[in-house]
Amino acid sequence: MPQPKDGSSRAATDGMRIDPGLVRELAELLTANALTEIEVEDGDRRIKVSREPAPVFSAAVPAAAPAAAPQPAAAPAAPAAPPAEEEVSGEAVKSPMVGTAYLRPEPGAKAFVEAGDTVKAGDTLVIVEAMKVMNPITAPKGGTVKKIMISDGQPVEFDQPLIVIG
Repeated sequence: MPQPKDGSSRAATDGMRIDPGLVRELAELLTANALTEIEVEDGDRRIKVSREPAPVFSAAVPAAAPAAAPQPAAAPAAPAAPPAEEEVSGEAVKSPMVGTAYLRPEPGAKAFVEAGDTVKAGDTLVIVEAMKVMNPITAPKGGTVKKIMISDGQPVEFDQPLIVIG
């Protein structure tokens, strides 16, 4: 039997000791990398963290579909499509890494930018946290923030559009 890090006799009588910080870190990796399951093994200790992403995505899709359905019934569907093309026609600032995106420097603080704000090249738009490091994502050029494509605290993928600047 391998020797536990916290002492053989204590581990033998108390059973496996779980490090809540490690579990939290695994959960963050799970979310940041859009995984459904992660498992680590260290000697006799094995920790498995899993989640079910399907309900999150399926709930968002039906919510968007009913919102889109009344608009075509009202007949402004043609005008609704061009604004989306206008927003996409600007320059999309994309995430350079996988992580968690934050729109604010800290909880409760004012957002770095909001739709309609004017930004200069180099202004911080969002922060992407990856492996406990906060990485500022800056505007590549000056312009107006057309659309914010993410929500605060949302996991993001590499090359995922974050903000559109026009």
